[in-house]
Amino acid sequence: MEFNIKPLSDSDLQEKLRHKIDTKTKPLGALGTLEALAFQIGNIQNTLEPAISNPTIIVFAGDHGIAKEGMVNPYPQEVTTQMVYNFIQGGAAINIFSNTHGIDLKIVDAGVNHSFENKLPLIDAKIDFGTKNYRIEPAMTEDQCLSAIEKGAKLVATAHANGVNTIGFGEMGIGNTSSAALLMTYFTNTPIEDCVGAGTGLNDKGIGNKIKILTEVLNKHCPKNTIDALATYGGFETAMIVGGILKAAELEMVILIDGFIVTSALLVAKKIAPSVTDYCIFAHTSNEKGHTKMLAHLNASPLLHLNMRLGEGTGAAIAVPLLRASVDFLNHMASFKSAGVSTKNE
Repeated sequence: MEFNIKPLSDSDLQEKLRHKIDTKTKPLGALGTLEALAFQIGNIQNTLEPAISNPTIIVFAGDHGIAKEGMVNPYPQEVTTQMVYNFIQGGAAINIFSNTHGIDLKIVDAGVNHSFENKLPLIDAKIDFGTKNYRIEPAMTEDQCLSAIEKGAKLVATAHANGVNTIGFGEMGIGNTSSAALLMTYFTNTPIEDCVGAGTGLNDKGIGNKIKILTEVLNKHCPKNTIDALATYGGFETAMIVGGILKAAELEMVILIDGFIVTSALLVAKKIAPSVTDYCIFAHTSNEKGHTKMLAHLNASPLLHLNMRLGEGTGAAIAVPLLRASVDFLNHMASFKSAGVSTKNE
């Protein structure tokens, strides 16, 4: 459970990156957020010539014990399994957007309440057939939680060994917005009513009931530390994303943070290793209630706001072209000197 994550603090490299960006044939700051992206990616990769190599999104799927009650989610738990088959068959939004932008997509069974055939193009990392119901007991044991973190880290390490330097995470799990809301209120001290949204489509009455149930859950448990909180409220998919984020930062990879669920995993990861956010690029603002406050807590400035709240890593996939554009201008755009263009009069 130890990750060696270095803060980005090379002032000499940062000065050279700023000079390279500022001397391109454009007014200072004219490329806006793309300049900030190029600067951050160059810092992460410790180079003046960064690249987006083999961008990959790993989608972790897991079931939640609370979802069996059907009181916090409008869709039945079986939808998690059905959507995993949809991913495998290439029919989900994340499949389409990954194909559109040349992103490698991996699907992981982190803890779905179903036995999948071995021959399917699915990574088997199953911890258990769903978590326990945290209305009654913690979602998982500490050993299960640590195992999930380790498995997520190993999957990222394998991707890195295969030439991936840019990675995003997605998730699928009926009930996981409830889990994310609980993690959010624990790690940010935000009242639970400000963390809970519609999820997969609850109406106002359903949201009110969801808040009531999650308030009961918060009153029942008193997690004593970060791992205990993740084990109490989290999902296997969330815990694996925590491990994946931490390992990716340790390996100095560019990390694309998706929406509400993935950001809740980042809250956990940041508590473990505060420097992890140096390596994170926030893809978009989810329309799921609570995400804006999560982002504010992290002092994050997302690239996009498209009113999306699908999950699956779709926001991360949509953002990949912006990362490519930022490194391409840095690497290939002429400077004032190379183009023979006069600089601004002082």
